[in-house]
Amino acid sequence: MRVVITGAASGIGRACAELLAAGAALPGDHQLLLADRDAANLDVVARQIGPRAAARVADLAEPDCGERIIDAAIGHMGGIDAVISNAGIIMGGALAELELADFDRIFAINTRASWLLAKAAYPHLKASRGTYVATASMSATQPTPALGFYSASKAALLMMVRQMCIEWGPDGIRCNTVSPGPTYTPMTAAGYADPARRDQREASIPLRKLGMAEDVANAILFLISPAASHVSGIDVLVDGGMSNMLMPASGGGTGQQASR
Repeated sequence: MRVVITGAASGIGRACAELLAAGAALPGDHQLLLADRDAANLDVVARQIGPRAAARVADLAEPDCGERIIDAAIGHMGGIDAVISNAGIIMGGALAELELADFDRIFAINTRASWLLAKAAYPHLKASRGTYVATASMSATQPTPALGFYSASKAALLMMVRQMCIEWGPDGIRCNTVSPGPTYTPMTAAGYADPARRDQREASIPLRKLGMAEDVANAILFLISPAASHVSGIDVLVDGGMSNMLMPASGGGTGQQASR
């Protein structure tokens, strides 16, 4: 399988690359085009995998990012069977305090880049009857305090991929998203450095543990695999059950009969 992965220098993207290279989650002799703006760590991952992987340094905030990445992929692999659009940023701040530049940057990376990548890859995915998966977030459907722009950018991403599903389905292209819950990655590590804060967060998850990059990567690799050949237009939550905690968190479900 010929696979493009963005955000491949660390976290979920790196886990996807390493699992594919190992053949553990999806057996086969895969070719990979790995993209990230972190040149040093991207090179480490590509060298670790070997000649089957090529690295392309790219800033997903740039308008030509999609064309540059896909051109590199075609040069390395000759075609594309799957695109994993994983690169993203998180930005805190209240809506009343954030600036226009903040809005433009987070939507450029979290939403626009996924469209640019998909658009550039479209003719190649059509030729291979391939698949496209984007990393969203449970924040796309659950308003998250102090992450207004992040949540909104991921909500837009969910709908855009659903739109791809109906527009590109006749071409044989499957399009899906994966939405992680609280997940330990280099991007989130600082937030979980305080043991008390980490314990508090894990207590709100039914499985009582943070997700790991490999947990999300395994869901992504399932969606690009032949095992998901009739799966398109869905969002797979990888959140340890956290999205089911609204009623328990609000004090509902105490076991007492409610009055009507």
